Amino acid sequence: MPSFDIVSKVDMQEIDNAVNQVRKEIEQRYDFKGTHNEINLEKDSLVILAADDYKLQAVIDVLKGKLVRRNVSTKCLDFGSKEPASGGAVRQRVAIIQGIAQDKGKEIVKAIKQSKLKVQGQIMEDQVRVTGKKIDDLQAVIQLMKGSDFGLELQFINMRS
Repeated sequence: MPSFDIVSKVDMQEIDNAVNQVRKEIEQRYDFKGTHNEINLEKDSLVILAADDYKLQAVIDVLKGKLVRRNVSTKCLDFGSKEPASGGAVRQRVAIIQGIAQDKGKEIVKAIKQSKLKVQGQIMEDQVRVTGKKIDDLQAVIQLMKGSDFGLELQFINMRS
């Protein structure tokens, strides 16, 4: 029976490259001179430390620009709340979303059922498997998913006939 998987994965190497580019730009930009600003990549999150709110927003804008140039969707970033750090600085943790959460998976399956196509959606850990008798129906589901916004960057893999 034909099937494919809907996933939401992020290329961590591209994020690492973007973070390194942001660091270089922070070192070189005139508006950052004389202040302490940094961005660090941890296992599944980023930590941005900036001298003030303006510089924090500037670092975030540079990060988003670098990610877009590397074809990484900014939908994978979940910005936490700002918290004060020592010396009047500001820290913000940015989670990197990998996989499809259970509630988002339920939304995707519900949207597939509402489409009235003869396919079934099934949540499997952090992905959704879609099966159907006709490949045309599966391709219609892919187009439906591309036209919908679930707050995630979706990829379609493992198309089997």
